[in-house]
Amino acid sequence: MNDTTLTPTRYTLWQMVGYMLGLGTWGFGGPVALVGYMYRDLVEKRGWISEADYKEGMAIAQLMPGPLAAQLAIYLGYVHYRILGATLVGLAFVLPSFLMVVALGAAYTAYGGIGWMQSVFYGVGAAVIGIIAMSAYKLTTKNIGRDKLLWAIFVVSLVVTVVTQSEVIWLFLGAGVLVWLVRVPPAWLRGGSVNGITAPVMGAVAVGAVDWGRLKQIGLYFAYAGSFVFGSGLAIVPFLYSGVVKEYGWLTDRQFVDAVAVAMITPGPVVITTGFIGYLVQGFWGAVVAAVGTFLPCYLLTILPAPYFKKHGKRPAVVAFVDGVTAAAIGAIAGAVIVIGQRSITDWVTATLAIATAAVLWKFKKVQEPVIVLAAALIGLVVHPLIAHA
Repeated sequence: MNDTTLTPTRYTLWQMVGYMLGLGTWGFGGPVALVGYMYRDLVEKRGWISEADYKEGMAIAQLMPGPLAAQLAIYLGYVHYRILGATLVGLAFVLPSFLMVVALGAAYTAYGGIGWMQSVFYGVGAAVIGIIAMSAYKLTTKNIGRDKLLWAIFVVSLVVTVVTQSEVIWLFLGAGVLVWLVRVPPAWLRGGSVNGITAPVMGAVAVGAVDWGRLKQIGLYFAYAGSFVFGSGLAIVPFLYSGVVKEYGWLTDRQFVDAVAVAMITPGPVVITTGFIGYLVQGFWGAVVAAVGTFLPCYLLTILPAPYFKKHGKRPAVVAFVDGVTAAAIGAIAGAVIVIGQRSITDWVTATLAIATAAVLWKFKKVQEPVIVLAAALIGLVVHPLIAHA
């Protein structure tokens, strides 16, 4: 049980819910920015969450599959208000961006053929490539460093993603096991770290009871995706591409890039793009089922191990497994830049936009992604009609 008696509660549950509702509404910048906002606001400024609780939340979010920022929010809700807090805080964080992508999905479905919307996504789709490229670079430098084994896993994962144009789940898990066995003596094989491997599998199996035709298919697929995507929400991009475009044919290449662009335009977790995809496939209820399917596994895999994490979370075997999985996930993100870029970069204008986006993010650290996305949208509105009629 988490010892909260040493850290007096300085806030009510509804104050935390209100904060997360605001962060979900205005929190642009992707998972790295969102977890940074939570630390700044909840640990440093308000003192609602202790340093130790925040670090535990970050560790469990890295260990378990699912979107990083959403899992951290759920854990922080759990710290003082247990399951009720985790549930309400998680809903508050995700709901604003979900409503936004449903509205955008409705507009896209109704007006997707109109020139202005095509022009907007022409510019935004190219900018997204630059944003993902910089995210992949930051994640690589922050998490892999000079570790030769992690670099080897990164390269293999990148190449496999590009060649197969999909995310190979067993490569992720295999990478975690490999680093575990290399770094930690085999005697640890019987330790608690095995849970880090079996939990995602159990999460995928646990949602198999839905029986609503196409909604069942959507629910199962997105629950599967939510059960196996580690770290940054961007890690889900190559996985979703292989499923919704290649395997099921629910979306075209263009629609998929637009879905990623929508996720970059809206605040909150990047993985909310699943709600937009669900809307395009099956309307409002498709969006609901896709979003629930994506977030339910990460919710369960955050609150279920939370009481035991203090005891087992710092074991060397667990740390090694997470490092391996993270390296493979980052490699998949880097590979996704190439795969998606082949479809978004269609001419010299989009190529220039992608390169310029990466350059701006590199040079000007404080520039927020939404500003770049807005600029790219305006450029698309001006340039695309000229090129289309040239």
